[in-house]
Amino acid sequence: MSEFKVASRYAKSLLDLAQEEGKLEAVKRDMEQFAAVLKANPELRAVLENPIMKQDKKSSILDALFGGKTDPSVSAFFGIMVRKGRAGLLYATAQEFIRAYNEVKGIVHATVTSAATLSAENLDTLRNVLSKEVNAEVVLRNNVDPSLIGGFVVNVGDRQIDASIAGKLKKLERHFEIV
Repeated sequence: MSEFKVASRYAKSLLDLAQEEGKLEAVKRDMEQFAAVLKANPELRAVLENPIMKQDKKSSILDALFGGKTDPSVSAFFGIMVRKGRAGLLYATAQEFIRAYNEVKGIVHATVTSAATLSAENLDTLRNVLSKEVNAEVVLRNNVDPSLIGGFVVNVGDRQIDASIAGKLKKLERHFEIV
């Protein structure tokens, strides 16, 4: 079975448990923190993924870093994954948990890339338009790329809306190449 499927199944199990216990927000916060720590520390990820390192050592590392700082169900979940020899999948499982949480809550992440930083008012307007379009709550991030000249490019999931001047110039250039 692929790592993605395994991580997805573990994440789904944790999500179901968190919902059942009424701790969904606390578990999500802990998993976000855990994913951020692993992303910032590739050495820690390498230790967890190392098949030579003993499981009790991995458990003690996780307990030292996160024990008492996370919800008990999250700590127990880490212990189960380590005992099952799946410590190398903890990062992927945390990411998959966050994705599944967003899906359950109807949250979509979007990125708007513009030639200059957009004002808070423009971001709110765009967020509202996108929310109505995708029928979900949108978490919007603004990136700046001066090469766009003007306008913006919005990415929501696998969809892209290019309303930039650079994009329009490229379309025009392709049109003239054909003619």
